[in-house]
Amino acid sequence: MSNKTVDCRGLACPQPVIQTKRAVEELASGRLTVIVDNEVAKNNVVKFAAANALGAGVEEQNGQYYITIVKGADYKAAPNGKSTAADGETGSQVYLVTQNTLGHGSPELGAVLMKAFMSTLLEVKPQPLALLFINGGVKLAIKGSPVVEQLTMLAGRGVTILSCGTCLDFYQCKSELAIGEITNMYTILETINTHKTVTL
Repeated sequence: MSNKTVDCRGLACPQPVIQTKRAVEELASGRLTVIVDNEVAKNNVVKFAAANALGAGVEEQNGQYYITIVKGADYKAAPNGKSTAADGETGSQVYLVTQNTLGHGSPELGAVLMKAFMSTLLEVKPQPLALLFINGGVKLAIKGSPVVEQLTMLAGRGVTILSCGTCLDFYQCKSELAIGEITNMYTILETINTHKTVTL
């Protein structure tokens, strides 16, 4: 058993998760302490640990988060195809939503089509595994969005709703997130690499 510390303070998303993943792979067994300086990074590292069946504890000290991850000798990395959604009537389809309208041309028509798409998605069986929102697509998951009701219903059925933290910061609407969780590019890329994905 050994102890290792990875200081990820000041690193932009998704570097804390990537650095944690590398450190976990290099550690045969023992205790890994990951230090981050913001709540989003803390949540992402904890989620990574949980997804890989690793125990994780968090201690906050003066705005700094110390995440302790324990890796045993019998540790096995989670398979690439691990579902990010809760078990239920969800399938394997993933939608990568890159804008808050659907299609090209009239923005007004695109907004109508996006609402119709999300409403119709509620009728599809099985439900999608996940909806990933990046760039302008994150605006669909914030307060006042015309599809918050539909997204809330989808989340209630086990569909994972993830919005890019960098994109929420860019549009200055992170505090307005109404449904789902904040994620990073590492998780987004891992999800689209391991599941059938349609880009909207």
